[in-house]
This record gives sequence, C-alpha cells and structure tokens, in this order.
Amino acid sequence: MVEEIIPRQPIKSGLYHDVDRDMLFTRLLEENKDVLLNVNLSGLGKSSTLEINERSAELEKMGKKVYRFGLGQSPFPVPEDVVESLRQNAHQKDYLPVIGLEGLRDAVCGYIERKVGVKYNPQNVLVGPGSKELIFLVQLAFDGELILPAPSWVSYIPQAKIVGRKIRLFPTSEETGWKITAKMLATLIEEDSINEYSKPKLLLLNYPNNPTGATYTEKELKKLAKVASKANILIISDEIYGDTSYDGVYRSISRYYPEGTIISTGLSKWCGAGGWRLGVFIFPEKLKWLHNALSIIASETYTSVSAPIQYASITAFNGSPSIERYLVNSRKILEYIGHWSARTLRNAGITVNDPQGGFYLFPNFENFEDAMNEAGIETGEELTKRLLSDTGVAILPGKDFSRPITELTARLAYVNFDGGKALEALENGYGELDESFLDMYAPDVKDGILRIVDWVGQFK
Repeated sequence: MVEEIIPRQPIKSGLYHDVDRDMLFTRLLEENKDVLLNVNLSGLGKSSTLEINERSAELEKMGKKVYRFGLGQSPFPVPEDVVESLRQNAHQKDYLPVIGLEGLRDAVCGYIERKVGVKYNPQNVLVGPGSKELIFLVQLAFDGELILPAPSWVSYIPQAKIVGRKIRLFPTSEETGWKITAKMLATLIEEDSINEYSKPKLLLLNYPNNPTGATYTEKELKKLAKVASKANILIISDEIYGDTSYDGVYRSISRYYPEGTIISTGLSKWCGAGGWRLGVFIFPEKLKWLHNALSIIASETYTSVSAPIQYASITAFNGSPSIERYLVNSRKILEYIGHWSARTLRNAGITVNDPQGGFYLFPNFENFEDAMNEAGIETGEELTKRLLSDTGVAILPGKDFSRPITELTARLAYVNFDGGKALEALENGYGELDESFLDMYAPDVKDGILRIVDWVGQFK
C-alpha cells in the first residue's frame, strides 16, 4: 500500500528528506507503471516516422551517411509570400477563437470552393494544431467504429487505440492500387446487416495516399460516396496531399457526398509548413453537432492555434500566382523523382506502383523472399533494419502502416533533397527534367535508390 511506502507525515524537514521522498515516489511509479497507466496505451510506442528521423540523426552524429527516406516531410520551403505574412504578423499575441480566426476560416472555405466546387459555412470550420490532432479529436468525440484501408498512415490506428475505438481494417492489394473499393465497403455493410450489427461507422480515406502515393479517380470516389451515403457512413476525407496530385487535379469525395464528409487539410504537405502545425477540418451543416463537440474538446485542451501562424495562413489559403507556380513546379519535380525512382526499383525486380501524388513509394520485395529468408530476413522490419545497417538507406517497414509483419513491404519517402534549389532551377528556366537534374538537385535520392538496387542484387 502507498501508506506503507511513504509516511503520512515527514519524519524530518529539509532538502534531503524531499529528495528521498521523490525517489520513493519514482520507485513506486516504476514498479506499478502497468497498473497506473491507461490500459489503452499498452503496446504503443513512439510514432515510427518520428523515431526513424531521430535514429537517422543519431547515425549522422556518429559520422555515418544516411539517406533519409523515412520521415515524410515536404522538401520544399514555405512560399515566400506566406513567410512574409508571418513576419508581418509576428506581433499578434492574443488568444484567438477556439474554432479559428474568422479571416482564416473564410480563406479556407474559399480554398475548398475553388478546389472542390462545394460551398461551406466558415462557422463550420475548425482550426487545430495540425490535422493529426483534429483526426485524434474526432475519434475521441465520435461514438462508433473506424473503417481503415490498409496500408494506412502510421498514426490512425494508434490514435484509435488510445481512445478505445474499434477498428475495422480493410487489407488492400497492389492489384487495386492499394485502395479500398466500393464493392469492399458494400460487402462489409451487407455482412453487418445479416448479423444485425449496426454500430455507427467512420471511414477514413487519405488520397493522394501516405504510404503508397496512390489516389482515387473521380469514378472511384463517386462509387464509394454512393455506398457510404446509402449506409449513413461518415467519412473523414484526409486531403492533406490534395494539392500534390501530379496531374494538378484536386479530388474530393465531398463533391459526391457533401452532407456526410468532413474534409481534413492543412499546410504541412502542399505548403511545406509541417512545423507550423496548422490543420483544418471543414464540416457540412448536417455534422454541426460533431463540429460543436470538437470545439468543446479543443477549448479544454489546446485552446487555440498560434495567432501569428493563423494570420499568415490566410495568405496561403487565399493563394496567389506565385503560390500556383510553386505548386506546379513542386508537383513537376516530385513526379519526375517519384517515377524515376519507381522505374529504377522495378528494373531491379522490386514490385512498386508509380506514385500519382505526394512523395511516397510502397515497394514490395516479395520477389526476393526466399533468398532473404535464407539470409535471416523474414519480416519487413528485419528488411529495413538490414538495409539501414548495410547501406545507410532509412525506410519504414510495411507493418508500421498496418500490413502483415511478415510482408516484405516498406514505405519510401523520396524527400532527401533541397527543394528550394530545385524550385529555383525551374523558376530560372531549367526546361525538361532528366537524370542530370537528379545529379544536380537530388543526388542523395538517386544515390539512395541505387544503393537499394545494389543491395537487393545479392538476393537474386
């Protein structure tokens, strides 16, 4: 019992007694950590994307060359006019409304109307410290189960586990482009109907996708929307990569199911401002009740997002000719690097689809499975650890993205280059991109991909 370890009254006063008491408390907490911690935290570790970034930094401090393909951080700088807006608003210090600065919410609605063609009420926008936080809050507030295609982003499932949310995982395949289909969703609904199971459902779609680089076509979104609407399934449409689609088309399922879709976006990917920590949710009028619930939670947790960041973000969401050039050129660079990398890996026998947006590949090393197994590599995690040790290339195993442990898949983020210099080259009229562009502006990406190719050669 606590009373048996820590006296009710201090035996003596003074610094030394306080230190002894703190040591006893520390020992007590350590010995009982499994009892004292929320059971939902059992088995959870640090986010794998952040962990590999820290591990890469440690190796570099040891003098080792590391090809950072682990953390999915945009390689491009924040557009200069957005940075200038931040400078001009550095003096802003007041607490802002919980749901966000009015001018920013207006700008977000204008952005979505331009991109998607759907009008939203600024009162139904919620600004948060990153879309990651808002996705967590909606899982906390919504009393239902989460439907997830797999592979999926690393934090969706841990967040659901933290709040005790039931998860229905849909394993996808390369044949479907690593995407959930309307038929798969309809089958789930039919099975639940037969079993008289009617728990409310929340489908979380992310496209262009992290970790696969795939995106949905308008036809696919329309079919999914039809099934979801008929079954009253709510959707979080995670469109954080929406402006990175290589064809320049911003796709959103909200076009076909606006009344049941929450749009999630922010500045981290298309605007290069991950460290600014600003995300937004856009709710339809019919889901105002959920917006209100999240606003209450926000008021009791983070209060409001940094004032200077919100003011500067108005410039980003309002857009400008220079921001449009930034988007066009960044997509052009990512498309070339992504397609070159995928083609080079395929030529070496690694299975991988061409990315359609974002900056990720999801290679599958199954063609080398037998030889890798003989070499003691039987899981995706063993594969990525051996690859890092042998070559310095840091990628993440498929298991971190909800794939089977023994599956030899991995996520590769082709962001290890100076995006500022690459953009400047295009601004100055570089012309058509070719392999010499990689040599000049993305040498570490090229070298890292070729190191993977050389490494798998031993397993042929």
